[in-house]
Amino acid sequence: MQKTTITALVACGCLLAAAAPAQAARAQAAPKDPVRALKAELTPGHGVRFTETTTLSGGGKARLQSRKGTFQLDAKGVAASDITTTSPGRPSERTISVGKVSYTSGGMWEDRLPAGKSWFKTNGLLGGSSGFHGQVINPAEPKTLAALVKKGRLRGGTLTGTITFKELEKVSRWFGASIPLRMDNATRVSYTLTLTSAGLVSRVRSSYAATGVLANAELKGKTLTIDSRFTGWGAKVSIKAPDPDTVTTDMGG
Repeated sequence: MQKTTITALVACGCLLAAAAPAQAARAQAAPKDPVRALKAELTPGHGVRFTETTTLSGGGKARLQSRKGTFQLDAKGVAASDITTTSPGRPSERTISVGKVSYTSGGMWEDRLPAGKSWFKTNGLLGGSSGFHGQVINPAEPKTLAALVKKGRLRGGTLTGTITFKELEKVSRWFGASIPLRMDNATRVSYTLTLTSAGLVSRVRSSYAATGVLANAELKGKTLTIDSRFTGWGAKVSIKAPDPDTVTTDMGG
């Protein structure tokens, strides 16, 4: 009887030992909550950097613009941003946004501002004119990220799904202020978000019909694709408005 008991205990021990690695592997593979991970990063004076490329495809492929910038965060999401854009055949553009006010230099304003002024001030247009071709999904906004998780499918470190312009506007201040003029609110955005092991977004790839924002019959059947990479979550960031002496609201030049 004693020998039988010992044999049974040994067998149970072997089964438990075999099950432990499998349980650990499942726990490691379980996706972390990206919304919770983001909220842990929403500390005033800290932020995240990004780089991005926008291309137009369909009957060929063309790069429309490239951007690099920084988001300064607060408890609600994005408090300020500093974005520089380069586009083929155009001067580079830099836009600093603090709260709901934006200041843009270069780009379409290169030769339009009065002498001695280098920044054009607007209310509500985040990202400057480049916002119309920029990333429509901002992963630094908790409400936006929550909507993407709800509508999408999270598998390991990848979140995929689709969301409409109208649905994005309801949850994303960034979207509404980047593309205030749209041709079709029913436009569907396909998205893929890549997460780090900590659950933070490291990449956002989105695409949608170009005619959703551009009124041009030649663009029918073509697609805008925006690929953004995010690094340095939690880095110290301080973004301030330009010197008031260099700012104007006069576009008469």
